[in-house]
Amino acid sequence: MKTKLTALAVLSSVLAAPAFAAGDAEAGAKVFNKCQTCHVVQNEAGEVLAGRNAKTGPNLYGIIGRTAGAYPDFKYGESIVALGAGGFAWNEEDLNAYLADPAKFLKDKSGDSKAKSKMVFKLGNETERANVVAFLATFGAAAAPAEGEAAPAEGEATN
Repeated sequence: MKTKLTALAVLSSVLAAPAFAAGDAEAGAKVFNKCQTCHVVQNEAGEVLAGRNAKTGPNLYGIIGRTAGAYPDFKYGESIVALGAGGFAWNEEDLNAYLADPAKFLKDKSGDSKAKSKMVFKLGNETERANVVAFLATFGAAAAPAEGEAAPAEGEATN
């Protein structure tokens, strides 16, 4: 009986997990070639780690954990700024969904049927999306605390 309950508990937790599958960061580096026309991955020291020094879209360094529409000195559309102002921060699953259809994602997340995205590119291939998200997740330290929040204590987990 105990074995059956344990198996049931494990099965339940697997089924309750998000349907997002982790991608292959190395393969994602190749997929990022499709993104570099508009985006760059550039660290705080100014080193370009991926892509070119493109400025059509925001720098994607540290995108995972970053508040949506909040990269400094980038002019975002109203819908993504409003989403971020509501406290939304990027995680891998949401970034994957955004890349599939940015406007639909913003409409669904915000509840605003008129929400728009300045990003018109859609990455339709599910495997490519998972891979490029895994690639982007390799860049950047944990997100800086929001204004008014304390930074985690040394050695304290940030997620």
